[in-house]
Amino acid sequence: MTYTGKGYMLTVMDATTTASPAPERVELGLTGMTCAACATRIEKVLNRVPGVAATVNFATETATVGYDPAQAGPEQVIAAVARAGYGASVRRDPEADRKADQARKAAAFAALKREFAISALLTAPLLVQMVPMLAAGGLFAGAHADLLPRWLQLVFATPVQFWIGRRFYVAAWNALRGGGANMDVLVSLGTTMAYAFSAFVTVFGWHGQHVYFEAGAAVITLVLLGKLLEARAKAGTSAALEGLLRLTPKTAHVLRDGAAVDVPLAAVVAGDRFLVRAGESVPVDGIVRDGTTAIDESMLTGESRAVAKAPGARVYAGTVNQDGLVTCEATGVGSHTLLAGIVRLVAEAQGSKAPIQRLADRVSGIFVPVVVVIAAVTFAATWWVAGDATAALVHAVAVLVIACPCALGLATPTAVMVGTGRGAQSGILIRNAAALEHAGRLQTLVVDKTGTLTEGRPVVTDVVAYGDASRADVLRVAASLEQGSTHPLALAILAAAKAEGIAPLPVADFVSTPGRGLAGRIGDDADATALGALAFVAQRGFDPPTPDILTLEGEGKSIVGIVRGGRALGVVALADAVRPTSAAAVRRLKAIGVDVVMLTGDNGAAAQAVAAAVGIERFEAGVLPADKADAVRELKAKGLVTGMVGDGVNDAPALAAADVSFAIGAGSDIAVEAADVTLIRSDLEAVVDAILLSRATLAKIRQNLFFAFAYNVLGIPLAAVGMLNPVIAGAAMAASSVSVVTNALLLKRWRPPA
Repeated sequence: MTYTGKGYMLTVMDATTTASPAPERVELGLTGMTCAACATRIEKVLNRVPGVAATVNFATETATVGYDPAQAGPEQVIAAVARAGYGASVRRDPEADRKADQARKAAAFAALKREFAISALLTAPLLVQMVPMLAAGGLFAGAHADLLPRWLQLVFATPVQFWIGRRFYVAAWNALRGGGANMDVLVSLGTTMAYAFSAFVTVFGWHGQHVYFEAGAAVITLVLLGKLLEARAKAGTSAALEGLLRLTPKTAHVLRDGAAVDVPLAAVVAGDRFLVRAGESVPVDGIVRDGTTAIDESMLTGESRAVAKAPGARVYAGTVNQDGLVTCEATGVGSHTLLAGIVRLVAEAQGSKAPIQRLADRVSGIFVPVVVVIAAVTFAATWWVAGDATAALVHAVAVLVIACPCALGLATPTAVMVGTGRGAQSGILIRNAAALEHAGRLQTLVVDKTGTLTEGRPVVTDVVAYGDASRADVLRVAASLEQGSTHPLALAILAAAKAEGIAPLPVADFVSTPGRGLAGRIGDDADATALGALAFVAQRGFDPPTPDILTLEGEGKSIVGIVRGGRALGVVALADAVRPTSAAAVRRLKAIGVDVVMLTGDNGAAAQAVAAAVGIERFEAGVLPADKADAVRELKAKGLVTGMVGDGVNDAPALAAADVSFAIGAGSDIAVEAADVTLIRSDLEAVVDAILLSRATLAKIRQNLFFAFAYNVLGIPLAAVGMLNPVIAGAAMAASSVSVVTNALLLKRWRPPA
């Protein structure tokens, strides 16, 4: 039997079920892609391999592949990519792969610049032919006078067509060999038609016919220019990730035999003591053991204010020590630091695919064959209507050249790359593009109380003992049952007992009821003891004086009841201060059209007090973790895009049930594992910033898709009726991809509202 949920699949097997190997995942680096049609082709080929599910990202030139080891492996996956006419390699070491990618892209960029320079030099004389055309007929004219001898035009155009343009022929052949078609097929077909016609006319001396050597050469040159500008712009989309990678120092001052020794970062292990001097970056994650300072954590949280650090405080790799000298103990090194987790999460998010991209993928998959058909129809129709084969050829070439699916393929992933990178710089870690899209469309946000709206650090304010029990008895019993728990209320009770010198006693027959309470026998006491919510302990004989409870609840405090041997032993009241920014965050959420609902396991009076303090009208108290998940599902059933904010642990069922989940907290485990969106800042305002960033990114995606579709919807008909010269079409095609990437890069200017 199989149960499915958000992000997981659980298979329950009986004795007759044969266990299959757990699915594995691998990331591939791809080479040879030139447009979105290439990415679509590779994705289709990979998903046809038995046991394989893959997504391909054109912008990052990577494929994320999940496979069943019983049916396929990396070798079969790579072989499938090769059969499609492209190259692939497994990415195993993120740092080494990043450096290899940088070196490969730098070499390719240098070669592209060199080829463009040569192509431009050879094409420039041919473009002289355009001067009379522009003077006589404007941009939309198709013919021109010969200012250069045709044999000289042939000499200039031939190396551009077959030497500089060989990359298009090779890529087109690989695509066709793999059963697909891409931009290179369009460029090769269009420029070859213009060149072949012109060469035929020149060789056979048909002086009455025009030649179009400059059209093919100029298109190749302009496409190279577009690729050059596109590559430069695409490099900017990963600038945020590159900036994070540069934050960690290369060495650490590790204490060896009492002396500080500079060692490579790779040699630092958990447990090492290291020094961080003023002005230096923290090399690894750790805990301050000696000294005090203030550390700039803006690279993690986006907050410009330095954070005070004293013994026991956590420090993170890449943050900057501003003041004093501190000695720290390493807790997370290498790939286990918070910064490494952020980089890994951002890289995965940048390589993911947003649901909104599906339309572009479907279009780009059939785009090239459709364009070839349109070009053939244009050629035939123009020749039949106008009776001019030359004009028909020019129109068909213009259609082939202007129709480029690159802009469609770049529209979504470039915006996702910039948006997720910008989020990482602001302490907003978005797990994937789907989460980004859901966050941008959020309508209702469900929030937990403790640790989300409040500080999450409750303190014991009152201890009330009944009968012959003393305050110390109540605290001792409470601390004994709560020992080992990490719940905020348990930690507060344990801290209060410790402060009064009360040591917990051993517990036997311990039973925990999540979300309700605890029970067991304490020390040598034969009577059963229970602690928890009032409804939980009431079932075990808890019947305290009502005024005491009403008074404490009226003050908005959380009440923990304790019963022993069927009689009320006492109550412990705790209070948790509301975060100073929670009320402002709720106002901002309402202002951007997001309805806020609070669900808490606390009592009604405490819930009402917090809700009133932050301005929430809709709330429910006494809600168990499973009930929170049901409440989220009910909101989703009403058609509302629903988000959940919690600590990522107690609220796990509700987080999993939501369309998009937000985890608040600055711990490394939370930061890389918890939810769809992890907020390094422990602040509800960060949720608002995440929603606004997602909306800004979605706006860029919509703008890019509009530009890409509008370009082709307008350009192809204009080219088909002869209103665009092939050279102008080539320039427009190059400009379309560059404009889409440049528009996405404007997201780098996004800042959280002050």
